[in-house]
Amino acid sequence: MAKNKAVRGAAVVNQRSIPWVLVAGVTVVAVFASVIFGYAYSRWSDQAATRDAQAAAEKATEAFKPSPQNPDPSKGIQGVVTADYKAQQHVTPTQRVAYDKNPPFGGPHDGVWADCTGVVYPQPVRTENMVHSLEHGAVWIAYNPDKVDEASLDRLKVRAQGKPYTMLSPYPGLDKAVSLQSWGHQLKVDNADDPRIDQFITALRLNNNGVYPEIGGSCQAYPGAFDTNNPPKFDASPPGPDAVTMDGKGSNTTAGQMGQ
Repeated sequence: MAKNKAVRGAAVVNQRSIPWVLVAGVTVVAVFASVIFGYAYSRWSDQAATRDAQAAAEKATEAFKPSPQNPDPSKGIQGVVTADYKAQQHVTPTQRVAYDKNPPFGGPHDGVWADCTGVVYPQPVRTENMVHSLEHGAVWIAYNPDKVDEASLDRLKVRAQGKPYTMLSPYPGLDKAVSLQSWGHQLKVDNADDPRIDQFITALRLNNNGVYPEIGGSCQAYPGAFDTNNPPKFDASPPGPDAVTMDGKGSNTTAGQMGQ
């Protein structure tokens, strides 16, 4: 009888000695790690699929590559709007331009161009700097952050990130989900899967057939003049009465552009 009590007592002691708090903690960590790993793998898988889809989309735009026979293939893209703008009208860093389009795709602009070496800007960038990059042959992909979800943003990023003469940035208040700009050309679409996005980029990025004014212009940020990691901020307020007009009145034409 005494022996049985001793055995039961030992069992109770052993049961009480199990570190349930530690077990619970390890379980929580394991579950959390599983969730994180699952999410990371899902994101990696989605991004890989996005890259594959983009490669196929770019391959499908062969017919929109510029050639002597077809110097501006964007004319065959439905929805492209064009306008003629005078080049090399520069404003100072504190001046605003009363642009005639939203987003603008030509006209007076800052003497410093925005870095367009395949940069994905997480925040809106000052318009006057972005327009200057278009003068150098870049394509600017703008999107409305309220109309583009995470998957759609991934589709846009893969078109810009690391691609020369391309830049991507949010543009608050944009009337469409996505708007593409090159000098004198614009295309607005409702979603990031629209094949015309890739057609536009193929047709107009670095199209040297007189489509943009400054052939050979750099897209690399000018040292000490434009900070890619902290660029001039976008101003959503209406330009004031002292803003430079589209005919260049009020622009600082004597300043020229950086590097000249």
